[in-house]
Amino acid sequence: MSDRLDLKSCLNAWAGENAARQDIAETVFSLCSACIEISNLLLGGSLTVPLVETTGKRTGVDMQKQIDVIANDILLESMRSAPVASVVSEELDDAVLLNKTAALCVALDPIDGSSNAAINAPVGTIFSVLPFSKQASDHDTNAPFLRRGLDQVAAGFFLYGPQTVLVLTLGSGTDLFTLDLTDGLLKRTDKKVKIPPTTTEYAINASNYRHWDQPIRTYFSDCNRGRTGPRQKDFNMRWTASPVAAFYRILKRGGIFLYPGDLRPGYKDGRLRATYEANPFAFIVEQAGGAASTGHERILEVEPSSLHQHIPVVAGSREEVAYVMRLHKEPVADGERSPLFRNRGLFRS
Repeated sequence: MSDRLDLKSCLNAWAGENAARQDIAETVFSLCSACIEISNLLLGGSLTVPLVETTGKRTGVDMQKQIDVIANDILLESMRSAPVASVVSEELDDAVLLNKTAALCVALDPIDGSSNAAINAPVGTIFSVLPFSKQASDHDTNAPFLRRGLDQVAAGFFLYGPQTVLVLTLGSGTDLFTLDLTDGLLKRTDKKVKIPPTTTEYAINASNYRHWDQPIRTYFSDCNRGRTGPRQKDFNMRWTASPVAAFYRILKRGGIFLYPGDLRPGYKDGRLRATYEANPFAFIVEQAGGAASTGHERILEVEPSSLHQHIPVVAGSREEVAYVMRLHKEPVADGERSPLFRNRGLFRS
């Protein structure tokens, strides 16, 4: 459903006279204005911004790129005039304190999938908005961010692709906005989207099969066997190496995204970061009727112990996520995946 209302009008209507909501609305609008600036830079490609050059710094398992730093600076500057006390980002080692008297803090992934920018594939920006705790910050500047995803008051992501689109939740459903190039405004094109509970489409990096634990191998093999296997239906696999693109696809037509932990050095707990990737994705997906899990527990109930903590992610269509969780709770041997065993409750789709 679309009503073509612009973002500012939607935020103002949601906030009303509520001061706390007005702070959230102002912060989200400032973030989105910065993201439109990033979108315009990316639109010019190598003519306007360095897409390949790296800084020589490694952020976890990724090599930091110049475009990551440029986007981070744009977003950080936009937060200085918003009611934001503190900001953390994938590109920052620690939280940056802006204004201790403000009510909110913001976690960012400035360019998600930045390695894709050089090949003109989709990239994005992810953000999470949380209440700020001055008491926690006095003890540790990072402490306001070490909390469950359930504490988020807003979350969203931009996808910079053929269109620039915003996915946003304020805790009462998930809406989609598209950037109108004629006037530079984000306009709502889908209101309260719903992820179908079932799917025949999954996104996972199959090249890591040999590194996965048995439940994820079982899931992948069950899907690959299609109609002749225990799922009794054919599946399609999609993989773009860009989580924002994968989650946008899930919101538009259903599906499941999996980035589990595996045996490679640095990937024991997956690749996505809890604070500024997994938590906002999980909030958005749940608000659209989907589910988000580590494979063992609900992502939004995990309390991170460090700022850049990795976490396994299994998210999307609700019944498919539940199936993956059952495989973790009721593991079976390879031989039990034969169609002879498909009458078991574990394999009912």
